[in-house]
Amino acid sequence: MDLCWPELTHPSEETHVSKMRTAELLFVVGVCVLSVTSALKICAFNVQSFGESKANNKRVMGILLKILSRCDLCLVQEVRDSKGEVIQALVKDLNRFDKSNSYSYLESERLGRKSYKEQYVYIYRSNMLKVKEHYQYPKLEGDGTNETEVFSREPFVVRFHSPTTQLKDFVLIGQHTSPKSAMKEIDELFTVVKRISKKWRTDNLMILGDLNAGCSYVTNKGWKGVRLRSDPTFRWLIGDEQDTTVREKTRCAYDRIVVHGQEVVSGVVPGSAQPFNFKETFHLTEAEVHHDRDIPDFRSLRNNNPVDSISLQALEVSDHFPVEVDLKPSRRYLFRHEL
Repeated sequence: MDLCWPELTHPSEETHVSKMRTAELLFVVGVCVLSVTSALKICAFNVQSFGESKANNKRVMGILLKILSRCDLCLVQEVRDSKGEVIQALVKDLNRFDKSNSYSYLESERLGRKSYKEQYVYIYRSNMLKVKEHYQYPKLEGDGTNETEVFSREPFVVRFHSPTTQLKDFVLIGQHTSPKSAMKEIDELFTVVKRISKKWRTDNLMILGDLNAGCSYVTNKGWKGVRLRSDPTFRWLIGDEQDTTVREKTRCAYDRIVVHGQEVVSGVVPGSAQPFNFKETFHLTEAEVHHDRDIPDFRSLRNNNPVDSISLQALEVSDHFPVEVDLKPSRRYLFRHEL
């Protein structure tokens, strides 16, 4: 009679197999986690008249730190500080708040017609991104009929290098349009893209910012004449149905992200483009009131603890939500540098 004996495995072989399986599991988990956490987040945020008054509101600044620390790169708009001190202080606090990264910034000229001036500011993680070149789109002198006179605030253009993403080099065109001339300015961005593409010999471009591209500032009939909308090579990642406004009574897609170039389109994480509702995330209410209480400590902010809605309302921060999009991480970089 044959006896069926279980196959015996040497203890050392079992240990070896177990270690191999554990290593394989950790490898797979590591790749999955890194693929999620290493996407590069690009944001655009109209902070609404960001000057000394807002910078002195410590609780508002606390919320701004939480918002900006979510982004690897953020275009900040409506910077209204003639002394040039508030952004410097904000970035200094951001480096204290998020010590795992190093933040730098690049600012435009003070732009605007007559006495009203604003700046564009790109705040970015310098341990992840490198500025290759930048360009202030010119305002030509003349009788006011020149095409560049369309813009109330000329675009500020920056080219970045990103070693951690599939898309290694890309150009951001920051724009905050005037509500009265929004459609003309949006249309003229088509010309800006063509000129920048020729100047820097790249098709990897992204337009972002408060374009005032919604509600009463645009019309269905008018859209048909806007080249940035009719040309199929431009992809509008923030759709018309989105709401980028803080106020409950409005539902408008003012803030947009528009991409151009096949490499940029394929380098975007599908479904990642969206407004960031900081009012809901940080448990704020809408009404505008003003109190001057101390900011919570940085540890409380990092833990996303609710901010007292009596002492800080969402509209004190801004009347816009930031918009954001993620770029896919480079697996080759992950394998070489992370695993």
